[in-house]
Amino acid sequence: MNQKTPYDISPQDLNQWIIHDLSSLILVDVREKEELAIAPFPQKVLHLPFTQFLSWSKTFTQDLPLKKKIVVLCHSGIRSWNFGAWLLEQDCRYQVWNLQGGIDAWSHLIDDSVPRY
Repeated sequence: MNQKTPYDISPQDLNQWIIHDLSSLILVDVREKEELAIAPFPQKVLHLPFTQFLSWSKTFTQDLPLKKKIVVLCHSGIRSWNFGAWLLEQDCRYQVWNLQGGIDAWSHLIDDSVPRY
């Protein structure tokens, strides 16, 4: 695919992907454990918080197959974009999307049962 930066995906488009094609996705949440406790994403995520980089940086490729779409999320979309850009630097064959507005936008636009913080 040879992406240079993550593609943006709106909460609405991600919701459609989840409804129609969840098996082709890997959702990666880069928020901290405390943030997940406050506002968990309503689907299964691979949790790779930045502050725990040393604990997952050597093995993360085992959990991220090149054939799946990777959607990265955080609170507002900034940390996730940075993670997505870093991931593409590791291997440009990844297919990476960044959730625009993060979990906050998801809560506001898709699922208001997810607390905002």
